[in-house]
Amino acid sequence: MDIKDYFVNEECTVIDAMEALDKVAKKVLFLCDGLKLIAAITDGDIRRWILRKGDLYAKIKEVANFNPKFLYEEKKEKAIEYMKKHSIEAIPICDHQMNILSVVRWNDDATELKKYLDVPVVVMAGGLGTRLYPYTKILPKPLIPIGEIPIAEHILNRFYMNGCHDFYLVINHKKNMIKAYFNEIIKKYDLTYIEEEEPLGTGGGLSLLKGKIESTFILSNCDIIILEDYSKIYKYHIKEKNKITMVCSLKKFKIPYGVVEIGENGMIESMKEKPELSFFTNTGMYIVDASIIEELDDHQFIGFPDIIQRYKELGEKIGVYPISENSWLDMGQLDEMEEMKRRLEFDV
Repeated sequence: MDIKDYFVNEECTVIDAMEALDKVAKKVLFLCDGLKLIAAITDGDIRRWILRKGDLYAKIKEVANFNPKFLYEEKKEKAIEYMKKHSIEAIPICDHQMNILSVVRWNDDATELKKYLDVPVVVMAGGLGTRLYPYTKILPKPLIPIGEIPIAEHILNRFYMNGCHDFYLVINHKKNMIKAYFNEIIKKYDLTYIEEEEPLGTGGGLSLLKGKIESTFILSNCDIIILEDYSKIYKYHIKEKNKITMVCSLKKFKIPYGVVEIGENGMIESMKEKPELSFFTNTGMYIVDASIIEELDDHQFIGFPDIIQRYKELGEKIGVYPISENSWLDMGQLDEMEEMKRRLEFDV
């Protein structure tokens, strides 16, 4: 990778930086004047800015750390040790005029920087999958293949790679097919089936877990994959003492038309040609306090967003963990399913 892929200038916006971070996949950028290191920007810096309701179109200098970590060229051999000590994934190597000569990246195959997370995971896999018809006319949504294995197995494997071993699959529609598949494959984790006798929604099925989960857990829909460090999300949830933390993805949508705003007198007030909207949307992954399971009514049909709204009205603390658009894979629509297949071919 060209080291200039890590560089941004002071005209770069926060939303531009999020896209650049996705490109380098090392969660750090460097604000430079030419080659001269001025500041560093990490995904954590951007996340904190977003959570303070900072403008996504603000200049990146509003977010950057102007006391960045770096090493002089003669200390380059210490780079891996330095990154391990400070839990960073890339470090600029500079001359004494602060010009960046190279960027040392943590070895992609190394695991020392990865923080493993062993918490229960609940996957809601009981829906009809009507948006993916006609695929779901034959297969239940959790068994729709993405490449060589079904989406549900992709999801469980990714959590397992992040240290999770205890899984609960809430099933209903074509549940015997789901059980038959997972009973036949070799698994290195524990998988418990939670069988709905009637549809209970994306939240109601949690009531069937009473007495089974006593610690904070992860809840996921069965049609999404989040390409993030789950331990960071969990750590944020615990630090903020949230009842629920919703993982939300940036979404950009370009309106394919010119937008006209009309003033009070019927005259054109402004015109914008194909404007782009930016907003955050619910991905379908949450960190959840175990008390929610015990507080649910038995056999009540309810969506998890409705549960969130209920707790908000009670004054409970509901948080958001923002991620980039590129970190959320969703197969809920047919075109998005094809994109997920393409992305996972390169990511796995």
